[in-house]
Amino acid sequence: MMKKTKVMIENLHLDGDDGSLIPIKLPKHQQNSFNTAIQNAVNNIFNEFGGGKQLLNSKKNVYIKPNGIDTKPYCHTRVEVIEAVVRYFFDSGAKNIYIFENCTQTAFTRIIFHVLGYTKMCKRTGAKAIYLDEEKIVSKYEFKGGDYDLSTFGVSETVGRELIDNRDKNFYINMPKLKTHSMAGATFGIKNQWAFPKHFDRKFDHNYNLHSKLIDVLEYIQPDFTLIDGVEGTTHGHYPPTALVKDIVKPFRILIGGKDVIATDLVAARVFGLGTEDIPHLKIAIERNLGVGIKNLDDIDIIGDLSKFTEKYSYDLVDKFPEDVNIVSGKEMWCREGCKNNPLTLLQTFYLDYEGKGGFDMVAGKGFDLNEIDNLKGPVFVAGHCAIEEVGERLLKRLGKKKVYFSDGCNNLGQSTAALSHLMKVNILDLVPINPFISVKLLLQAKLHKTHANIPSFLSKWIKTV
Repeated sequence: MMKKTKVMIENLHLDGDDGSLIPIKLPKHQQNSFNTAIQNAVNNIFNEFGGGKQLLNSKKNVYIKPNGIDTKPYCHTRVEVIEAVVRYFFDSGAKNIYIFENCTQTAFTRIIFHVLGYTKMCKRTGAKAIYLDEEKIVSKYEFKGGDYDLSTFGVSETVGRELIDNRDKNFYINMPKLKTHSMAGATFGIKNQWAFPKHFDRKFDHNYNLHSKLIDVLEYIQPDFTLIDGVEGTTHGHYPPTALVKDIVKPFRILIGGKDVIATDLVAARVFGLGTEDIPHLKIAIERNLGVGIKNLDDIDIIGDLSKFTEKYSYDLVDKFPEDVNIVSGKEMWCREGCKNNPLTLLQTFYLDYEGKGGFDMVAGKGFDLNEIDNLKGPVFVAGHCAIEEVGERLLKRLGKKKVYFSDGCNNLGQSTAALSHLMKVNILDLVPINPFISVKLLLQAKLHKTHANIPSFLSKWIKTV
């Protein structure tokens, strides 16, 4: 009988824990206690798998990929967990440790690292930050799993050279956040690697094809270890509006670790009460035999108690949107993976957290009633290439350029952000919780380093740019 692959669930033991959400920023005395609890949990997990020296096996370079998607509270890997891993592997003999990321579209990694405290953590510990969006695109790889609009993707030099070409020389730790995802079902280790394709390449096939594309990337790169930050977890999607945090962010107080990313993701899914029927990319990964013989939870040696997780949580968005936005969806297709839940997430966040205004139409999907389209008064936000190809020119001819906003591809988050910023009168600089002058300074630094991030203009509130 084949030995089962192992996944560990480690509970966090916090002094005076009352079960409420832990703030992102804590008073100093509470922060020290929290850091100690995190370090102990991290140590326990890696020690269970043989310890740092055995895991490294003479490798000197460690690459850590957190989920540094954005600055929203609870949507990213906590800096305390990353720092604990950095300290553990420096103590285990690592010579160089790199924290690398290519954040979500609309942002650039340099500013995300600054706000989340990753930059200061690197200075404290001696780790080195790598902003993938500021590196050269060195290689093109093929998406092999389907009939796609875009069949290749570009990666930055660190990903291409160190994690693909010289994979056996480097130790790669994948550190996602425990999150559901309104488009992918969940975002754990596998989904965390969607950062590797450059921003431009991510906007294509971010529809029903997203699930297989995630596994196409996994076929090129699999982590040596996956450690999931479950200090808390998000339900109803991956990007919790601050206004809904108390309702949709859950204090799980766990870390989940394992060598096999598919096994680790299966255990994380079970914490949410989800399975492969809810997370298509996990099912595809198993069908392609990318795990070590894993088909389901029965094939995993789970260290820890899963039985206490008894609830099934929703990964779809909470139904709270501005009432004065008229949403017209295609009758033939409206993919939740792209032009449905991507712009709806933005719409919800701008409305609930930034007092965004309504008073416009949103058109997305495929297969429209043209009479309904011809009755729209505008302004109109058209999301996705299907809708643009079907009714875009028709709307332009009748309403004119001033009243029609386009976001092309299946997930052009930069253009969607620019359009909704102008329509809803939300200042893009307000999306980042730091002094606007610091934001502009960091943007200039990123531009000087030739960032290829898909960043909307910070003037979008005042000037129509799409």
